[in-house]
Amino acid sequence: MTNKIEIIGVSGIPEVKSGDDVGALIISALRNSVIELPNNDVLVVAQKIVSKAEGRLVRLESIEPGDRALEWAKAYDKDPRVVEVVLSESKRIVRMERGILISETEHGFICANAGVDTSNVGDGIVTLLPKDPDSSARLIRSALEAAFGVSIAVIISDTFGRPWREGLANVALGVSGMASLIDYRGQMDSHGNPLRVTVIAVADELASAAELVMKKSAEVPVVIIRGYEYQSSEGSGRELIRLPELDLFR
Repeated sequence: MTNKIEIIGVSGIPEVKSGDDVGALIISALRNSVIELPNNDVLVVAQKIVSKAEGRLVRLESIEPGDRALEWAKAYDKDPRVVEVVLSESKRIVRMERGILISETEHGFICANAGVDTSNVGDGIVTLLPKDPDSSARLIRSALEAAFGVSIAVIISDTFGRPWREGLANVALGVSGMASLIDYRGQMDSHGNPLRVTVIAVADELASAAELVMKKSAEVPVVIIRGYEYQSSEGSGRELIRLPELDLFR
């Protein structure tokens, strides 16, 4: 039973460029920092370095905004090129008002600006979400397990807003090596009452815990969470996406 966990930031990862091998960069940083990687650690990797390595970058000078982007940008003092990228990355627009654009991505994520981000990149460049975050997590996990001879889990995380609460929190986009959800339904609580609806999004909770060390400005894009007893599984971030037929708010 987990009663203590450690959250360890991995420093020494250089600025990531398109074509870089994220797994190799993490391996080098761990070895240079003399950080051991035992079995059952969870590595949380910031989406931003994965997107950069996978070339998920757009130069705004290459974007020709359409009428919808121009109109929206003018009304809310936005960069029309960024708006155009957001619209192109959106499978469905969920809400578009008061200068806030919430959309559903091709992955099924519902988030602000389809995950398009202008932070921690050069001027005139935006990053997009990885095409397949689960695949990205699997590749990193495979490289680390081969290098250190261990069995671990990997989470690709990003910062999302929350519809009923203030503030942002990190969530899991891609998962490999662990179950994203823990289902307590059918078990008893401490008073002997049957649990009927309790399913905990543990991958999201671990991603949020990692952000306490990552931070936006700390230049720590990789964090090790040690001591959490997760359920081993191939895993997938898609497990965390609620099916449309079960979503009361669509």
